Amino acid sequence: MTCKVAAFYQFVALPEYEALRAPLRSMCDALGIKGIVLLAAEGINGTVAGSEAAIDALINQLQNGALFGGRLDNLELKFSSAAEMPFNRMKVRLKTEIVRIGDPETNPNARVGVYVDAADWNDLIRRDDVLLLDTRNGFEVEMGTFEGAIDPNITRFGEFPDFAARTLDPGRHKKIAMFCTGGIRCEKASSYLLSQGFAEVYHLKGGILKYLEDIPESESLWRGACFVFDQRIALGHGLVEQRHLAPATHPMGGESDD
Repeated sequence: MTCKVAAFYQFVALPEYEALRAPLRSMCDALGIKGIVLLAAEGINGTVAGSEAAIDALINQLQNGALFGGRLDNLELKFSSAAEMPFNRMKVRLKTEIVRIGDPETNPNARVGVYVDAADWNDLIRRDDVLLLDTRNGFEVEMGTFEGAIDPNITRFGEFPDFAARTLDPGRHKKIAMFCTGGIRCEKASSYLLSQGFAEVYHLKGGILKYLEDIPESESLWRGACFVFDQRIALGHGLVEQRHLAPATHPMGGESDD
C-alpha cells in the first residue's frame, strides 16, 4: 500500500512540551500513523507516514486543533510518498532541542537568517561573493550535494560550531548560503552564525527536499540523491525513491538530527 509521508517542523515556544507527548502519540496511533516526532521547548520536528486521509487529518489537527492551540501556524511542511510503510512504529520523543547544536544561546525563535525560496536558490549560489555551505553529515554529503558546496566533514550536527570556529571568518565570509535536508538544521546554523558576528546568512527554505520537488531536473544544480532518515533511504528529483543508493556508513531507518 502506498503511503503518504509528511515531513514537518517549526521553531515555536512550547513550554509545556512534555504534556503534549501522550496526546500527540494517541492521536497518531488512532490514525494508524507511524514515524518519529520530536518535541522540545523550542518547537516540533517530525516525519510520519500513513494513509492519505490519516496524514491530512493529522496535519489539520497540528495546525488547527486544540492540542497546539493554533501555535503551529508557520509549519514547514513537505509531502512525498513511499511504496510501503517506511517506519516500523510511532515514536514521540522529548528532547532539549529539536535539532541539537549544543549552544544554549542559539535561538531561531529570536533570530534567524534570510529564507531563500527554491526558485531563487540557483541565482544566489551562482554568485562569486557567496560561500555555499552544506550543513549535513558526511555520509549525507557523499550521496549528493549542490555544485560547489563546501563539505564541513562533520559526523553530527552538534559539531557545526567547531567547524565554524576553525573554518569561517566574519571578516572574510561576508555572505554565506546554507542548505540541509528539510531546512531545520540551517535555521539553527544561521541563528548560530548571526550570534557569532556573521553579517549575511541565507538558507534554502524547505531544504533540499523542497528544491527537488519544485525545480525541474533540467534546471537543477543538485547532483546525486538526498538521504532521508527512513526506510526509503534516498530521494531524487520529484522526490522519487532511490533505495539502491543506501550508504554503507549509516543504517537504514535511523533517526535524523535534521
